[in-house]
Amino acid sequence: MFDRDNWQEIFATIRKNRLRTALTMLGVLWGIFMLVVMLGCGNGLKNGVTGEFGGTATNSFFCWTQQTTKAYKGMKPGRSFNYDNSDYEALKQLKELKVVCPMNQLGGHDEANNVIRGLKTGAAQVQGTYPSSNEIQKVFITSGRYINENDIRENRKVCVIGSRVFEMLFKSYENPLGQYIQINGVYFKVIGMSKPLVGGNDGREQAQRIVIPFTTFQKAFNYGDVVGWFAINSQDNFPAVEAEQKVMAVLKDRHKIAPEDLRAIGHWNMAEEFGKMSGLFFGIEILIWIVGGGTLFAGVIGISNIMLIVVKERTKEIGVKRALGATPFQIIFQIMLESLFLTAIAGYMGLCLGIGVLELVNSSLGQEEGSMFKNPTVDLAIAVKALIILIVSGTIAGAIPARKAVAILPVEALRAE
Repeated sequence: MFDRDNWQEIFATIRKNRLRTALTMLGVLWGIFMLVVMLGCGNGLKNGVTGEFGGTATNSFFCWTQQTTKAYKGMKPGRSFNYDNSDYEALKQLKELKVVCPMNQLGGHDEANNVIRGLKTGAAQVQGTYPSSNEIQKVFITSGRYINENDIRENRKVCVIGSRVFEMLFKSYENPLGQYIQINGVYFKVIGMSKPLVGGNDGREQAQRIVIPFTTFQKAFNYGDVVGWFAINSQDNFPAVEAEQKVMAVLKDRHKIAPEDLRAIGHWNMAEEFGKMSGLFFGIEILIWIVGGGTLFAGVIGISNIMLIVVKERTKEIGVKRALGATPFQIIFQIMLESLFLTAIAGYMGLCLGIGVLELVNSSLGQEEGSMFKNPTVDLAIAVKALIILIVSGTIAGAIPARKAVAILPVEALRAE
């Protein structure tokens, strides 16, 4: 491999056929460049979409009430019902559940309410919940603290405000902790400020949300023992889909709902949705490898074809070497070394170019929240593995013309024109 004569012959061949060599290397370069760029773009799309799930436990699900659609035990269809605190106590008995969190929102889901501080007014979502809600849908506390069990037990009139609420009610230099805000005529003390860990609509909603203790919510706004919906997290070793079915069975039984009534209880399963997205992106990644691998294979075939031409052109030279005592291994090694060299250089250039393009795209995108395309990078280990596979394939591709070169008899080679 370190024989100077071998390298002189390789470089002499390249200089003699510059255009042919460049076009051959371009095929390999383009193949690994496309593979790296497609993998990066696939990761960018995956990061953007899964960012919408960020901060939310992937084994969680949510249940809310709707109207019944079937008659059952003397009850007519079209009946409305509410969850209550006793449902919460019943669900806590299910060993398959890790976290059960009752939730309420002032005015209903997606409704905003006027919030007042001094002369400033803003619209915010007011949500009553338990401290365990942060285990299901995490928020980042930038100052102060989140609500705790003492707040629940003592019905404290305290709240945690989102970053957008702070912007509406406070000046940028003000410290909101210890200040009071007014919601529907009731004053709450600010004990913490949060910012969302997700993007998109969920992130905007969290930023414009005020969280207060669930028990305080029920008493302050005359909700009695009504529960709007449940946010639930299944045990780590128990499928969330099966846990959801058990929860719905309990709730249907408690509220006299027909077991076959599929619309009386609204539900959304994070694990199921996350599984669908994971399956989709796995399929996309497989497709990328098929397309990129096909492009790489075409480049390797190009290397092999060029080396066949090289062998044809150097038939007489190979005959002279054989006549002077060159072994078959030396001939094979010479051809394969040239194939390896061209593949390695072209592959490395394609890898660097692909990573450079992805970095350029990534820097131009910035860190915009809610973007469906984020951080389009590729794992360097995967890129290097692809390059190694390419180099090995190029070396193997050189073996075919090398075997052809060895098969030529010295006498016939010397006679060749």
